[in-house]
Amino acid sequence: MTPTPNLSFEEALRQLEQIVGQLEEGKLPLEESLRLYEEGQALSTHCQTLLEQATLRVEALTADGEIITISNE
Repeated sequence: MTPTPNLSFEEALRQLEQIVGQLEEGKLPLEESLRLYEEGQALSTHCQTLLEQATLRVEALTADGEIITISNE
């Protein structure tokens, strides 16, 4: 479960949620907990990068750089 450039936001988030669940249980040996923590940090960074890229794309698509909220009314 190592993040890759091709890992989608949703899959990275699912993996991160699994890691958090395992760490919250508190049943893992220290070394495994540290490994999962580091993997979780990498997944978190990957998710943040994807969110930032999405924000930039939305801003580029709007005429004046403002993010437009669309309601479903």
